[in-house]
Amino acid sequence: MRIVFMGTPDFSVPVLDALHDAGHDILAVYTQPPRPAGRGKRDRPGAVHQRAMALGLPVRHPVSLKGAEAQADFVAFDAEVAVVVAYGLILPQAVLDAPRRGCLNIHASLLPRWRGAAPIHRSIMAGDAQTGVCIMRMEAGLDTGPVLLRESVAIQPEDTTGTLHDRLSTLGGTLIRSALDRLDDLTPVPQPAEGVTYAAKIDKAEARVDWTRPAAVVDAQVRGLSPFPGAWCEIGGERVKLLGSRVAEGEGEPGQVLSGLTVACGTGAVAITRLQRAGGRAQRTEDALRGFDPGPFVM
Repeated sequence: MRIVFMGTPDFSVPVLDALHDAGHDILAVYTQPPRPAGRGKRDRPGAVHQRAMALGLPVRHPVSLKGAEAQADFVAFDAEVAVVVAYGLILPQAVLDAPRRGCLNIHASLLPRWRGAAPIHRSIMAGDAQTGVCIMRMEAGLDTGPVLLRESVAIQPEDTTGTLHDRLSTLGGTLIRSALDRLDDLTPVPQPAEGVTYAAKIDKAEARVDWTRPAAVVDAQVRGLSPFPGAWCEIGGERVKLLGSRVAEGEGEPGQVLSGLTVACGTGAVAITRLQRAGGRAQRTEDALRGFDPGPFVM
């Protein structure tokens, strides 16, 4: 098919690769403009931008699609389908209407649960047992369109947003290939009105751990915010990112270190399995604690 691809972060790259490997005619890759990054704060292309250049695909990175010129450029591609995954810009109606067979969005949740910006984080933080990927025909609302294909995956007890992100990204590439192969045979299914939840963008204020909460809640917070922005607490007076955890046995005063870095919560305890000290790299907890005394309590 004649496709315009629209995506920006790492999550979108396996989908772009899947479409390219399938032999589709990718007319253009739309992505967010380069952003300042690194110590020098120089503009750096995003993950999709870099991958598209490596594949020799034409790249467009408009700041907005609201203007008549940007919309006319998009319409001129005369695409059959636009494939959209974590693009980051709202598509005006003129853009949604341009591809002859519509705009298909790859969304990392089981819609209508977790519409919005951070579905992977929110599914883990909420303690969901499963999530998945939906291929949705886009319309003007926020992730409200009818679903063409969906597939669920179990959320494992020690999954982080990072590990789940990678599985869902790969699944998205597989599902969109299947959807395009079967597009004439798929029936769009409207999303039910019941069960709608919204995955709000992660606020850094959510990242500090409150040890008075139940162990299951603290564990879900740590795993759901790993690797970014990273849940954190103070250990020995030092701010430390907590990047992996599991619910553990034990009781004590909230914040009390029971052993190693198993910490008592409001009820139960959480074992921190991976952490990152200020200025250091992510390490297994047993390695990070060598020469580092957490003291009797963490804050």
